[in-house]
Amino acid sequence: MNATYKTILSGCLEFGNPRSYEQVLKLYQHRFENYYRNDILLTAEEVFQEETFTLTIPRFITECSEKSWKNTLNLLEYMADYAVAGSLKAWVIQEGKIVEQRTIEPDGDKSATQAFIQARDLVKEKGMEEEAMNALNRAIEKFERNALAYERRGYVNYRLRNFDDAMYDFTKSIDINPNMPDAYWGRANTKVKKNDIQGALADLDMAVARSIPHQPVYWSARRLKGELHLRLSEFEKAIFELKLVTNRKFTEDDPNYKWQKNVLFNYGKALYEVGQYGDAVKIYNNMFSFDAQREEAPSKADQFLSRGLARQKAGESGYVNDFKEAAGLGSKKAADMLGAKA
Repeated sequence: MNATYKTILSGCLEFGNPRSYEQVLKLYQHRFENYYRNDILLTAEEVFQEETFTLTIPRFITECSEKSWKNTLNLLEYMADYAVAGSLKAWVIQEGKIVEQRTIEPDGDKSATQAFIQARDLVKEKGMEEEAMNALNRAIEKFERNALAYERRGYVNYRLRNFDDAMYDFTKSIDINPNMPDAYWGRANTKVKKNDIQGALADLDMAVARSIPHQPVYWSARRLKGELHLRLSEFEKAIFELKLVTNRKFTEDDPNYKWQKNVLFNYGKALYEVGQYGDAVKIYNNMFSFDAQREEAPSKADQFLSRGLARQKAGESGYVNDFKEAAGLGSKKAADMLGAKA
């Protein structure tokens, strides 16, 4: 690894009790000094938290040699073998692109760890919400400070529309580990369902602050921020967020990929509302050229109507055809616009 590579570490490992914590702390110090000859990026004093019995890295960014990076990862993976719960994420970034990423999580035979692993796998399966809920309940019963288990249970409750329970779970996860962006993202979505838009925006700010642009949650949070500002008629703020998202290129396996048509539609709408009609037309044209679409995307009728209105305001040709397309797809407003021109 070139020394100019940027390296990022973030996360937390839970050791559960004073005895395990002291054992792991001694192991870390011993290996740091004797096995790795001090060639580790983080000292024990920087990461071990006695009050919570954890190894905690809110966010650590540095440049280092390949040897130091590998030594540090190896030591953290060794520590994870003794952890009950938690997760660490590691990235190497060169010229703005990820060249290596790693997730370090406990996978030992502790009952609390195995209960969470079973639950984590069930959460991913559609139609298995009740089974996932039961497994997550067991994981939390076996280890109450499992922030990840609360966060995953929050998502299950959200999918089941148990929004009060989801709020409790996401908040509990944040209380245990305030550095997890996904818990803020989940709570923000829950607050939207409860019509607490300002509260949702505050949580989305935290999700952005606790993540990096190489994580999908960072862009999901910015997208939703833009949508909420648009809902509040805060058009300049919406433009700021949505412009950032539309400038980002997402791969097809990124969860943000299929939201791009929605983002372009909302970005165009925000530009229209502040009188940037020509720019709005350009964004709407990009929207039509993008195939991937979620069910939540605006209807085709609304897409044609919106571009038609922007073209009309910008003094561009083609808006009548857009109105005709929209009217043909069932838009009463577009039909009225055509009637007014007749």
